[in-house]
Amino acid sequence: MISIESIVSLLANYGGESMLDSYKLQPETASEADVYDAIILGAGITGLVAASVLLRQNSTRIAIIDEYQHIGGNHIDWSANGFTFDIGSLIFQDDSPLLKHFPELLEHYVHIHPTWGRLNPQRKITRYPISIVDDILRAGPVGICRIALSIIHARIRRRRLRNAKDFARFWIGGYLLKRSGLENYMARFYGVPPEHIDLELAEKRMMWIKEHSSLRGLLRKMRQRKLPHLKNKQLARPKEGYAALYEPAKIGLIEKGVTFRLGTLISKVAKDNEQFILTPAQGKRIAAARVISTMPINIMYRLCGLEQEKPLETITLISLYFSFSGDRGFTQSILYNFSYEAAWKRLTIYSDFYGRNEGREYFAVEVVSNDTITSIELAEAEFRAHVASNAIFNGDLKLEGGQVLKNAYPIYTHGAPAEAARQIDRLKQFGIESFGRHGAFNYQPTARVSTLEAERALGYRHPEPADNSERREQQDKRLELIPCKNG
Repeated sequence: MISIESIVSLLANYGGESMLDSYKLQPETASEADVYDAIILGAGITGLVAASVLLRQNSTRIAIIDEYQHIGGNHIDWSANGFTFDIGSLIFQDDSPLLKHFPELLEHYVHIHPTWGRLNPQRKITRYPISIVDDILRAGPVGICRIALSIIHARIRRRRLRNAKDFARFWIGGYLLKRSGLENYMARFYGVPPEHIDLELAEKRMMWIKEHSSLRGLLRKMRQRKLPHLKNKQLARPKEGYAALYEPAKIGLIEKGVTFRLGTLISKVAKDNEQFILTPAQGKRIAAARVISTMPINIMYRLCGLEQEKPLETITLISLYFSFSGDRGFTQSILYNFSYEAAWKRLTIYSDFYGRNEGREYFAVEVVSNDTITSIELAEAEFRAHVASNAIFNGDLKLEGGQVLKNAYPIYTHGAPAEAARQIDRLKQFGIESFGRHGAFNYQPTARVSTLEAERALGYRHPEPADNSERREQQDKRLELIPCKNG
């Protein structure tokens, strides 16, 4: 029997190199590929919600592909020695729209009562995000005058706002911006100094400054307290980790016809007429008329073979996992670093939610990688020195482990949102629907926001009872103005 290889060899010898090249350069086709109605790249919150929406919109064959072996995206936990830590800190609510898609998750959550605090530049643990007592009244008569004068100066000057620092300074004044440590925290969180942070992001994600600073906002807040509002409970993932939380959602989607291909690295995305052909690094090709991407835009451009003139920058997050025995020096379960020193931005005491392990507390610390803090070892050394100088964690502090996560969330330098919009539009022209935290280059602080954004991108809205829809919409808008406590 003559093999395929023999035929190719004969054709090459007969027609010369051009014949062989022609054979190699045949276009991608959908033959011998698994065919679906839609393929979703990424099995995080956005990808799971997108699959749920597509099922409701009558797509019957859906594939969710992720290079991770787990679902949940960057909701990643790490366990050792009886401790379970997370990359970052995520708090859910029992009225989240995510539960409308996956009500089976609710029974797996742990009810928690988190409290938030911050380490300010005066080395005091105080209220998050701003304390009237510690940041204003304790500044003394001279300090209070300086705060008032800097606000008046910012309002009278009313120069054109160009960046996040201008935005914050306009509403609380330059002196309070510095004294409170908010300027330092902004730089830690966004990965660049606030004067380099795009104004569009500031207006979108820092509106709480305006709400808390303007007279009109304060009056509105007072009125809202008198109105009936929707109460919710704070939830966290199960003690066992995110796999125990998301497995029921995965099972439910599979029962409805969704296929999961986890641990699958895609190496190429091509088009064949009206079909997309996805080539994995290993295994059979996958085809669909529709591709939804929740992956980083930089990666999607490379897979599609599109030229990207300006790659978009993202944060690399280092997570440190500690156990501790002694006097931690504060009572809050979540603590933000607003001080003038160190790269760590937030720590979460998981033992406050799940109980101690053999008498030891345990917590995770988030550190944004920068030019000097580039490894777990360097981040640990700096954190230890910083907490010692601020008289917290006085006792036996042991590093249990750590992780480095690239592409944690976007860096919003000048012009980055506009550039991301152009690149997303280019993907749309190619035929790719790109949305989500990474797919839209849009920091989404909660599962609530991720769910609403996914629904919006797919033109879907859950039906609401007639007497509840308006209040729910108002509640969702108010939640988007709250400082980022949940992620």
